[in-house]
Amino acid sequence: MYTIMVVDDSSFIVDVFVTMLERGGYRTIATYGGQECLDLLKTEKPDLILLDIMMEPMDGRETLERIKTNPKTRDIPVMMLTAKQLTPDEAQEYGIYIEDYVLKPITHRELYDVIEHILERRTRIRQDVETAKAAGFDQRIIDEYARLSKSIEVNNRLVNILESTYNITDSKAKVGDEIARAIKNMTMNISFQEERLSQIREELQLTPDLPRKS
Repeated sequence: MYTIMVVDDSSFIVDVFVTMLERGGYRTIATYGGQECLDLLKTEKPDLILLDIMMEPMDGRETLERIKTNPKTRDIPVMMLTAKQLTPDEAQEYGIYIEDYVLKPITHRELYDVIEHILERRTRIRQDVETAKAAGFDQRIIDEYARLSKSIEVNNRLVNILESTYNITDSKAKVGDEIARAIKNMTMNISFQEERLSQIREELQLTPDLPRKS
């Protein structure tokens, strides 16, 4: 049974997601704010953290940064679960730290699907890393493979959210030059990362991943 920590300063929101998760067969840890989250992580190690952004007095941004800069907690996957509209700056800032960015409201099924995909991806990457280590490949290229495998999926997800938020594919929508340029730059960067990952997979003799179903 996977353990998931829910972090939000609203007790109502925490209770809603705890109920949803427990119905899905997950063990939960209810946490009512950023500082309480950090305090509990001294003794608890959940398989995943669902973290809201709009919290007080410590918001999700600071909470995420402190989780990821602490050697004891930085490997715990974090999923941002929020009603806050994503901006290109936030996408680039959060992308290196998070596993996904999910907008509320969300259905039971959507929540379970996202969580299962995150956990399955981590298992898949871990297995590939172990295979590559056993074969004697250089640790630096193994680390690069693991980083890119997650980063590409997460950044593709963030770009999709941005394109939907700003109606980037709608010719009638008025999208600012700065936003359009930021999204284009993210897309180009993903393409470079995908090319590099393909090279690494070939070098490590790993089977290409199947595309994720939408």
